[in-house]
Amino acid sequence: MNRLPERDLRPGRHRLLKEHLMTEIRQTPRVDEAPARTRNRWLRPAIAAAAVATAAAVAFVLLPASGGDAASARPPSRETVALLENLALAAEHEDAPGTVRDDQWVYVDSKVSYSQTSNGTKTRIPPLHRLESWHSVDGTVAGLYREAGRGQWSGEPDAKKGERGYEVSTNYRHLSTLPTDADEMYEWLRETAPEYSGQQTDQAVFVLVGDLIGEAIVPPEVNAALYRAVERIPGVTVIDDAVDAAGRPGVAIARDDPDNPSRDEWIFDKKTHEYLGERSVATSDWPGGVKKGDVTSNTAILDRAVVDRAGERP
Repeated sequence: MNRLPERDLRPGRHRLLKEHLMTEIRQTPRVDEAPARTRNRWLRPAIAAAAVATAAAVAFVLLPASGGDAASARPPSRETVALLENLALAAEHEDAPGTVRDDQWVYVDSKVSYSQTSNGTKTRIPPLHRLESWHSVDGTVAGLYREAGRGQWSGEPDAKKGERGYEVSTNYRHLSTLPTDADEMYEWLRETAPEYSGQQTDQAVFVLVGDLIGEAIVPPEVNAALYRAVERIPGVTVIDDAVDAAGRPGVAIARDDPDNPSRDEWIFDKKTHEYLGERSVATSDWPGGVKKGDVTSNTAILDRAVVDRAGERP
């Protein structure tokens, strides 16, 4: 079995991938049962994954690259920089969550769909469905997840300071320690992202920022610094007409993945500049029946809040 090294996984997905695999192992079917369905929601879009309900866990195959090296080297246009600056200004004026205790939880309610692919099988893109998550404010307690069609499962605590993975933790307490200055943020991203990704540095940085802004509540000043850091990443572009998984129209900050035939898009409301969701779009045909232009992963953030207990809705 070929295995993808851990460092090649999408930075913010390590914890969730491990949680998914442990869930699959706990739910190992009997020999007379059908195997567990496959999922690859915590991997790069162009990586096909089969979650196997044994300790062996996962097999991977890498799809051909999109050939977007030239596009990924271009500096962002004035339009792109202007939009990112507007996103940063809007972030600065967001209401902070106030006093947040370590024993509280960050709740995220979302609508999602992630392509499912195994070796030699046709890629399946499931219908959009609800996913709810509760993540410990300080990351020291196992998270809780509820997904339509799959049920409920527990995660694991985040890495502790000094342990591998701590730098890319998305718990609120850790995010509160990140730089609020754009220059310092950019340097932190360039130093940190490649440690958790096998991809080229600019793409690794773009992916890490996407994980941070999409899966947590980020303090306003940190959020603004993230957007201003993205202004410096070559290959970042604007897509004027994008739609999130909830059908809400918006504008997207996007980047073609130079290593895979895919484009990552972060979608924002055109007027308020509120983050709506993200999606990945095939930039060429894939093995498994995926055609250029197909949306292979799709999310919409419906609500985010701080709550007192795991399982509690705001």
